[in-house]
Parts: sequence; structure tokens; C-alpha cells
Amino acid sequence: MMYRLLSALSAPLLATLVQGYADPGACSGVCTTHDPGLIRRESDGTYFLFSTGDDISYVSASSLEGPWTSVGSMLPDGSSIDLAGNNDLWAPDVSYIDGLYYVYYAVSTFGSQDSAIGLATSETMEYGSWTDHGSVGIESSSSKIYNAIDPNLLNDDGTYYVQFGSFWDDIYQVPMESPPTKTSTASYNIAYQPDGTHAEEGSFLYKYGDYYYLFYSAGICCGYTTSLPAAGTEYHIEVCRSTSPTGDFVDADGVACTDGGGTLVLASHGTVYGPGGQGVFDDPTYGSVLYYHYMDTDIGLADDEAQFGWNVIDWSTGWPVV
Repeated sequence: MMYRLLSALSAPLLATLVQGYADPGACSGVCTTHDPGLIRRESDGTYFLFSTGDDISYVSASSLEGPWTSVGSMLPDGSSIDLAGNNDLWAPDVSYIDGLYYVYYAVSTFGSQDSAIGLATSETMEYGSWTDHGSVGIESSSSKIYNAIDPNLLNDDGTYYVQFGSFWDDIYQVPMESPPTKTSTASYNIAYQPDGTHAEEGSFLYKYGDYYYLFYSAGICCGYTTSLPAAGTEYHIEVCRSTSPTGDFVDADGVACTDGGGTLVLASHGTVYGPGGQGVFDDPTYGSVLYYHYMDTDIGLADDEAQFGWNVIDWSTGWPVV
């Protein structure tokens, strides 16, 4: 299987598959995922992993390594948001706030700007316990300069922000009410790639020490069995940072994230291809963990074959290293 897959890859692409990062941590059980959202339940320490598709499918485990077992669909009847794609929900982002688990999700169809971000909540995360609240007020259409998908909530000591966006004018942020069920003011741009197709999405804002780190996925995420992107333009993870949660993010060279800046965190290597859809999780055993999906060339490159990956983050340089 490995030989057949690698034989199909171009020579330039093979050159990028060079070991330069730690391999992903162990995973057993149901390890297929796309755009994962990870959390650990407060009451008993059970881990839950939410994924794009099947109206947000999710699995649970007693540890980060698994074995992961299926729970079911978060919203088996789909979203109440009246848009195409409301039975194929994307990009879950999960948080715990004042006794409730919040999962933000996106409603859209591939390549469309007719999109909206919704919210579901639960006290337990058990199957059948979720309440759908519909749109949180982040919506887009062809008249907008952004796309309202890939939500991520930052809880900054009780002040809330949602990061979102994909292609078009890239990544935006909007302040939220408290509790964060609706937007409070207008959105603004926090990351922009002026060249090419603006292939930045999947943002995740995380505070460590004195800085707010804006992680995002860059490059082409999907459709690898149909057409492989040019070497180096497949999905990978970049980061910028700021002392403020609301802007002035720069990369390690001081280039503004709104002017094409971005420091590479994780790219294709070994049998790992196209890592992205990432988040950062504070694990009681491992500390800061970068989690993501990736294609394992030993398994396959189809979208529904994406695997759950995670690595411990080393912050010793002031920048995340896996």
C-alpha cells in the first residue's frame, strides 16, 4: 500500500516528505477525523473528539491515545440554520464555560460563501443531550469579503472572541457577548495572505505566557485523490503571535500576519501529509498539545481517511515547536 501511494506522488512532492518533526502521538480505536475539536470532561476526565461530517460526529476515550470509541452525531437532525449544508456540519470547536459545553460549528457547502456559524450546548456531552441554538450572528454571502466558517472561541478571562474565516479575505475576529451566544460588535481582519488564493483558514487563538498565538492552516486541505497540489502548497500549520488578543499578530521574523506573515509549525514529513485543522489543548499529562488531522500515506489520501494527530509543544524558544 505504501509503495503504491508513494509511486503516485511526484518527485517534488516526495522531496517534501522528509522527517523534520516528531511523529504524531499514539492513537488507537476510531482515529479518523477531520477538523478535530478536543476537550476533556470536567466531571470524570473523559476525552471527547469532535469532527466535521455526519452532523458533527464525535468519539470518546479515557486518554489522549485512545482507544477512541464512537458516540454518534452531535446534532443528528442537522442544524436549524436555513442554509445548504445544514445536514453536513463542519469544523467543530469545543469549550467549557460555566457548566456548559459549547460547540461552535459551520454551515456551508464546499467553495461557497453562503455560510453561517452556529452553536450547540450540552451539560454532559452525552449523546442526545445537545441543544442547537442556531446562528450566533456570524454569517456571509457573496456580498461579504470573508467566509463564515471554521469558528474558534477564545475565552480571555471572561471576555470572548470568535476567530473565523477561510480564503476570500482570510481570517477575521469578532467580539462576543457574555455568555458567548451572539456577536457583540462588528468583525475585523487579523490575518491576510495578499498573494495567490488567500489559502488561510481554521484559525485557533491560544494564550501562553505573555502572548496570544494565532495558529491557522494554510494551503490546500482536500481532494488529494483527485489532484495533488504542488509540493509545499498542501495543508500545513503556521502561527503568528501578539501581546493583544485582538490584533497586531506577527511571525518570528516580525512580518505582520495581515501582510502575509506566518511561521511554520508543522508540515508534511515521513508518512504524514497535509497536517491541519488544528487546535491546542492543555493536557494534564503532556501539557500543551497541538492536535490536528493529517493524511497517513500508509493508509490513504482520501478526505475520509484523515487521521487524528497530536504532538507535545515545546515553548522554550517563545514559539511553538513540535
